[in-house]
Amino acid sequence: MTAQVSSPLASLPILGETAHQNYPTATLYVVATPIGNVTDISLRALHVLSLVDAVACEDTRNTAQLMNRFGLHKPLIAAHMHNERAAAEGLIARLQAGERIALVSDAGTPAVSDPGARIVDAVRAAGLRVMPLPGASAAVAALSASGLVNDQFHFVGFLPSKVKQRETVLQDLVPAPATLVFYEAPHRIVECAQALADVFGAQRQVVFAREVTKLFEQIHRCPLGEAVAWLKSDANHEKGEFVVLVEGAPPADAGQDAETDRILQILLAELPVKQSAALAAQITGKKKNALYDRALELKQ
Repeated sequence: MTAQVSSPLASLPILGETAHQNYPTATLYVVATPIGNVTDISLRALHVLSLVDAVACEDTRNTAQLMNRFGLHKPLIAAHMHNERAAAEGLIARLQAGERIALVSDAGTPAVSDPGARIVDAVRAAGLRVMPLPGASAAVAALSASGLVNDQFHFVGFLPSKVKQRETVLQDLVPAPATLVFYEAPHRIVECAQALADVFGAQRQVVFAREVTKLFEQIHRCPLGEAVAWLKSDANHEKGEFVVLVEGAPPADAGQDAETDRILQILLAELPVKQSAALAAQITGKKKNALYDRALELKQ
């Protein structure tokens, strides 16, 4: 067993600075909490959680465990997706009385694919202050370790569970140049990977960031055409919470687009739109749905 080494950070003066900063009353503090590794919490988050009058949280049991690990004990208020509006009314009343309230989710940053946005909206509408305390985010952590070189990303979150709705969402994202960021649950990850390959094609790069910051963290990158096989190659690959990153669309080649339009115009002169798009897809290798939309534009 490796011996425990005392960190030199423990004696740094910076640790005392949190107490000398300004933490106004009548304020909602939106506090990011760890997504796996409990030591990822910030010094300022710990100070605010020790200072507030109460903590509004997604699940009181999970937040109680987190607070207990830091020796903190505060009244907990349930504020989840099913009661956000009602919870907001109670929180606003307490804030108007001059209290400080922290808002947390079970993991990561509240209001980002997690409950909290409606509460923040209501608090701001009431003319009260909202102060964010940044911290852990699964999406940003996965992006930083993906190696996908892109100055843009498009956060999608969870895809619809119904096949047709999911396909519609994905088809709309095909031309997006930004890296696409999805969240997915383990029981749907294979289905999700297959849907991504079907819509975006086999060549686009995908990154599976599994159990980020946790003991069994794994970050795997491959072409979408190999994604399902990789997931099925080991039962452990399908376990845990996932961030899935898909490479953005390559820059459009103006010459290729002009050639595609020329082919469509020739076909449209003799055939209906649907048939023209289908034949153009076979000739060019491009997506039939995208060619159908373009054919409609050329017809106008």
